[in-house]
Amino acid sequence: MPGKKKELGELEKKAEGADFWQNREEAVEVTKRIAEIKEEVAVVEELKKELQDLRSLSEITGEQDTSFAELVKQVEQFKKRVKEEETRTFLAGRYDKNGALVTITAGAGGQEAQDWATMLLRMYERYCQKRGWETTVFHQSFGDPGGEGRIGTKQVSFGVKGSYAYGLLKKESGVHRLVRISPFSSQSLRHTSFASLEVIPDIKEEDRKQIQIKPDDLAIDTFRSSGPGGQNVNKRETAVRVTHIPTGIVVSCQVKRTQLENKERAMDQLFAKLLFLQEQEREKEMQVLKGQKRSIEWGSQIRSYVLHPYQMVKDHRTGQETSNAQSVIDGDLDDFIEAELAI
Repeated sequence: MPGKKKELGELEKKAEGADFWQNREEAVEVTKRIAEIKEEVAVVEELKKELQDLRSLSEITGEQDTSFAELVKQVEQFKKRVKEEETRTFLAGRYDKNGALVTITAGAGGQEAQDWATMLLRMYERYCQKRGWETTVFHQSFGDPGGEGRIGTKQVSFGVKGSYAYGLLKKESGVHRLVRISPFSSQSLRHTSFASLEVIPDIKEEDRKQIQIKPDDLAIDTFRSSGPGGQNVNKRETAVRVTHIPTGIVVSCQVKRTQLENKERAMDQLFAKLLFLQEQEREKEMQVLKGQKRSIEWGSQIRSYVLHPYQMVKDHRTGQETSNAQSVIDGDLDDFIEAELAI
């Protein structure tokens, strides 16, 4: 905190200068940083005050008092808040505070893999809901309907709006493996399915300046928004697919009412993907210069979800595991994500 407060004082002094707003871009960055530091300092000061209050309360509360149970509850809530702040100390990346754009793609395996992709979508939607984040599906390519009313997903892209969404979800990128008795197998055979997850930051308007997109580099197609079973959700061609020809990146959006709105949201995704691609290339170059080998997480198996013959979810990077597989599939990912951030 002393370092934070010193930086805050220096920035506030700079902001008071008569020529501060002559360089508008720099002034905006300084103002933004001042707000960030103030928020960080306020959180720590609030935690210190709450800790002191709990200490004072504990000194006058005995184990036989009726208020003891309430004190224990308050202490547990305090410990949870401290743990959340500790987790944030690992989120110092440039885009960690941003929202996230997530794409889930079913691997080979037909209905089984497509069903697993749908399960992953539900898992992450529930995780986001528990954190109070807003999710919006931009485009979903459905598979063939199966038994028990199941409808699989070939690919789905959705946005996550919330503080530190990208920072917390970024290391979920990779291949997720499911082992279970297939509901699509008439002989109740055990199947292994794969689905890949891509997580990129939802970039802000000022970051777009780093990316130049020529109109000739884009191929824009329109189509009808479709739902499960191929039924048309919209009778007009309002859905938009944008292909960036030089890189082959394809983005789509079908959730908005008009073609223009869907195109704007698709372009948001394209800018984010191109910027992220640029950042990845820079990182690879730095690793080569440093003579370090870099493992490629995309396309590698990062986590296994076993539902038969026993129940277990295990992360192969951190060693984090649990036998309560259903809880994880229902969105209880905190232990896994915290372990990922610490490595």
